[in-house]
Amino acid sequence: MTAIRTHSLRNAVFAGAALLGTALSFGATTQPAFAASQQTYYTASLAAPVAAQQVIIRGVLWKCEGSTCTAARDVSRDVNVCARLAKKVGAVATFATPKGAITAEDLTRCNAAG
Repeated sequence: MTAIRTHSLRNAVFAGAALLGTALSFGATTQPAFAASQQTYYTASLAAPVAAQQVIIRGVLWKCEGSTCTAARDVSRDVNVCARLAKKVGAVATFATPKGAITAEDLTRCNAAG
């Protein structure tokens, strides 16, 4: 009977260690993806300054201070992201990504939605 208990206890310890290792490795692999998603992708200059604020638009956190707002990347077209921002904080003077600024035509559409 003692051998059975020892064997069961040893298996429980190994199972617990394996579960802990799996949980820790999962946390380590998801952390870089979360950090990357928080990097600035959009930068918008507003036509009029706003009080410092944070705005969540369709799951994306925008940080606005003065006449500048920044956010991580969204999956929508840039002009649509711009339009949603304009609805929340007012007219946008410039809207850019790491690829460059949106066109004047897209900026006009962006502000027309606001």
